[in-house]
Parts: sequence; C-alpha cells; structure tokens
Amino acid sequence: MDSDEVEKINLMLERDVELREKIKEHVNEFDKRTRTMVGMLNKIHTTPSDANRLEIAVPALLDSARTVLLSCRETTHALSVTVPENQFWRWKDMWSNPIRTAVFAATLIEYLSGRTLLSLPQAANMIGIKEEWSDRVNLPVEDYLHGLISLVNELSRLAVNAVTLGNFDEPIKISIFVKELFVGFSMLNLKNDTLRRRYDSLKYDIKKIEEVVYDVSLRKLTVGSQHRPLAPAS
Repeated sequence: MDSDEVEKINLMLERDVELREKIKEHVNEFDKRTRTMVGMLNKIHTTPSDANRLEIAVPALLDSARTVLLSCRETTHALSVTVPENQFWRWKDMWSNPIRTAVFAATLIEYLSGRTLLSLPQAANMIGIKEEWSDRVNLPVEDYLHGLISLVNELSRLAVNAVTLGNFDEPIKISIFVKELFVGFSMLNLKNDTLRRRYDSLKYDIKKIEEVVYDVSLRKLTVGSQHRPLAPAS
C-alpha cells in the first residue's frame, strides 16, 4: 500500500472509533435509565395489597417507572441520529441488552396497569422507536421475545411474593396471563439457540406459578375457591 492508501485507511479507522464512542455514550445512558426502571419496578415485590387489589402505591410506582421509560425515547432518538444509514445490523449488538430490558419494563408496566400484553409495535412506540429509523435503530423480534420471557420470569417471582403480602388472587391472574403467553410462544418456530433455551425455561416458571395457585386454592384463600383444585403437573 502506498502512503496515500495508508492515510485513507487510518482516517477510516479513526472515524470508526469516534462513531463507536458516540454510540457507546448513548448506549450507556440508555442502560442507566433501564437499570433505574428495573430498580423501581423491583419494589412491586414488597408493596402490600389491599383487599386483593393493588394499592395506590403500586399505580404511583408504575407512573414513576413509566416516566423513566418514556425518557428512553431521548436515547433511542440520539442513536437514530448517530448511527449512519443502513448500518443497523453493524451496531445493534451494542444496545441489545438495554433494549430488551426496556421491553421487559414496558410489558411489565402494561400488565400491572391493564392486565394486557404489549404488542411489538406498541413496545417500539413506548421506547420511542420510529418505523422510518428501521435502517439505523429498530426493535427486532428476537429482542421483543427476550423481553417477554423476562416478563414471565418476573411474574413467576411476583406470584410467590404476592401471596406473602396477602394478595391471594394475584397468582391466579398471573397464571391465566402466562399460560396464554406460553401458548403463543409454543406456536413460534424459534431458530435462535439462546432464545430457544430461554423459552424452555418458561416451563419452570409456569410450574412454579401452578404450585402457588394450587396451594392458595387448596387452602381456600382465593375468592373463587369452591372446589378442590387439581395438583400441578410434576
């Protein structure tokens, strides 16, 4: 290589390093905000219930977490401005973890607020990802599914802690929701090995939830406990 070619290559490398550092700066801020949300949402496991309904404290907690979630739109917008056109697949691994955490937080907030599942387009909208950014920043299906699996992991934990706090109907609501979600997952042809392994782990979460539901139903602690329940599958 002649000196001019070496200089051009060095210049390209320098620009690459500068771009990576700019993206990393935005990703670090994104990660910071998602970790803040997780910390806030973790308090649902220690917030008491009142007459089998979530207290005022939980909606207030969800509102605070939602505010942080919506602030993540600033970081996704910053990424869309920084990442060059048609380079999404080159850089996406840098922010895959915070985006999965953001999806998890968004779906948990949605479930606890309205007992509904946030769709992929709705989750993307909550995070502030716009369709016209698809060549730079978007929400891949795999990251959305990883977020949903994290949601189930968290709900299985909540099913246990809700009983400890005296909310005996919560595990039943969680059980219905998680089983419907699992049916949807079972119809997917999952090729991603990591995603497939995480999907398989859902069976253990469902078993844990079923055991809690069986226990509270057997003890007639729930409003609808009229008959002896069937034992969970072993």
